[in-house]
Amino acid sequence: MRVFLFSLFVLFASCSKENTGDFKVDVNEIKSVQTSAKMKMIEGGTYKAFIGRDEENIVKVKSFLLDETAVTNAEYLKFLKANPQWTRSKILKLYTDGSYLKSWKGDYQLPDNVSPNAPVTGISWFAAVAYAKSVGKRLPTIDEWEYAAAADETTKNATNKPEFTKYILDAYQQKQMYLKPVKQGKPNYYGLYDLYGVIWEWTEDFNSVMMTGDSRADKAENNNLFCAGASVTTKDLKNYASFARFAFRGSLDANFCIANLGFRCAKDIK
Repeated sequence: MRVFLFSLFVLFASCSKENTGDFKVDVNEIKSVQTSAKMKMIEGGTYKAFIGRDEENIVKVKSFLLDETAVTNAEYLKFLKANPQWTRSKILKLYTDGSYLKSWKGDYQLPDNVSPNAPVTGISWFAAVAYAKSVGKRLPTIDEWEYAAAADETTKNATNKPEFTKYILDAYQQKQMYLKPVKQGKPNYYGLYDLYGVIWEWTEDFNSVMMTGDSRADKAENNNLFCAGASVTTKDLKNYASFARFAFRGSLDANFCIANLGFRCAKDIK
């Protein structure tokens, strides 16, 4: 466990970016795509955030919809065919670190060893946002993702269960699970699959770890995105699983394309 913690601190320390400012994607040219992806309603409430925002770390989350699985290769391929400007050969250099869909055989050809129903990976934040826009959705915020992922199979909030933390840490040790189809395990309380151990997932505010108030309301705070600076304010270093997620998010730039990094979409309830 000490080795695990050390590697996470190195991950935090290796991040050198400061305030990254506003990330924007030009959505004017994005064509709409029909999707059959099922969404689950996540009833709003409060949760104790891992990173300090106020004295109690209590964050309010409004009710929202969240995809039951990560976006798959097949779903993303449909998006690419409708929006060829986002294919590997045509994507703007601004939107990728050069590794975008690196494992694909071509603009519209999946790798031989990957299921079409496996989660799409090697996707930058920009590309994830573009896909979400095309299907009339958005990326979940960190608070929304963490709130929904706090549930085990039977309980809305299982974060105080030692066995739940062990389950998450064990899942994080699995390798190349992203090559297999989604729905690899049982759904959680809300009906969501594969939140742990299959892929890491982009969030709307992936490196904005110091926000206040309602998770969707404080737009002004979102302008001050920075690199994992809240690592010094965490109050529960025993929560290695949460630390791992925040360390990983804090190490990212919006153009990063990583082999086991994908996304799922969210939507407001009107």
